[in-house]
Amino acid sequence: MTMRDEYLPRAAEFFARARCDTSQRAEFENLAKSYLRLAMQADRNSHLDVAYEPPPPKLGDKSE
Repeated sequence: MTMRDEYLPRAAEFFARARCDTSQRAEFENLAKSYLRLAMQADRNSHLDVAYEPPPPKLGDKSE
Protein backbone atom coordinates (compact mmCIF):
# COMPACT_ATOMS: atom_id res chain seq x y z
CA MET A 1 0.00 0.00 0.00
CA THR A 2 1.41 3.38 -0.99
CA MET A 3 1.22 6.55 1.04
CA ARG A 4 -1.29 7.86 -1.51
CA ASP A 5 -3.54 4.92 -0.68
CA GLU A 6 -3.35 5.85 3.00
CA TYR A 7 -4.07 9.56 2.50
CA LEU A 8 -7.11 9.26 0.23
CA PRO A 9 -9.37 7.45 2.74
CA ARG A 10 -8.45 10.02 5.38
CA ALA A 11 -9.43 12.82 3.02
CA ALA A 12 -12.76 11.13 2.35
CA GLU A 13 -13.31 10.67 6.09
CA PHE A 14 -12.75 14.36 6.78
CA PHE A 15 -15.01 15.42 3.89
CA ALA A 16 -17.74 13.20 5.36
CA ARG A 17 -17.23 14.72 8.79
CA ALA A 18 -17.44 18.20 7.29
CA ARG A 19 -20.85 17.35 5.81
CA CYS A 20 -22.14 16.05 9.15
CA ASP A 21 -20.61 18.49 11.63
CA THR A 22 -21.59 22.00 10.65
CA SER A 23 -19.98 23.57 13.71
CA GLN A 24 -16.50 22.43 12.62
CA ARG A 25 -17.08 22.25 8.88
CA ALA A 26 -14.21 24.58 7.91
CA GLU A 27 -11.67 22.68 10.01
CA PHE A 28 -12.67 19.31 8.59
CA GLU A 29 -12.66 20.67 5.03
CA ASN A 30 -9.16 22.08 5.56
CA LEU A 31 -7.95 18.73 6.89
CA ALA A 32 -9.53 16.91 3.95
CA LYS A 33 -7.89 19.26 1.44
CA SER A 34 -4.55 18.83 3.19
CA TYR A 35 -4.81 15.06 2.91
CA LEU A 36 -5.69 15.39 -0.77
CA ARG A 37 -2.58 17.51 -1.32
CA LEU A 38 -0.50 14.92 0.53
CA ALA A 39 -1.97 12.17 -1.65
CA MET A 40 -1.14 14.08 -4.83
CA GLN A 41 2.40 14.77 -3.63
CA ALA A 42 2.89 11.13 -2.65
CA ASP A 43 1.71 10.09 -6.10
CA ARG A 44 4.18 12.45 -7.79
CA ASN A 45 6.99 11.29 -5.51
CA SER A 46 6.30 7.64 -6.25
CA HIS A 47 7.32 8.24 -9.87
CA LEU A 48 10.69 9.71 -8.93
CA ASP A 49 13.92 7.80 -8.57
CA VAL A 50 15.58 9.68 -5.76
CA ALA A 51 18.94 8.69 -4.35
CA TYR A 52 20.43 10.46 -1.37
CA GLU A 53 23.98 11.60 -1.73
CA PRO A 54 25.64 13.29 1.21
CA PRO A 55 27.18 16.66 0.46
CA PRO A 56 30.89 16.70 -0.32
CA PRO A 57 33.20 17.51 2.60
CA LYS A 58 33.99 21.18 3.04
CA LEU A 59 37.47 22.45 2.38
CA GLY A 60 39.52 22.40 5.54
CA ASP A 61 37.24 19.79 7.17
CA LYS A 62 39.57 17.67 9.33
CA SER A 63 36.97 15.00 10.20
CA GLU A 64 38.18 12.63 7.46
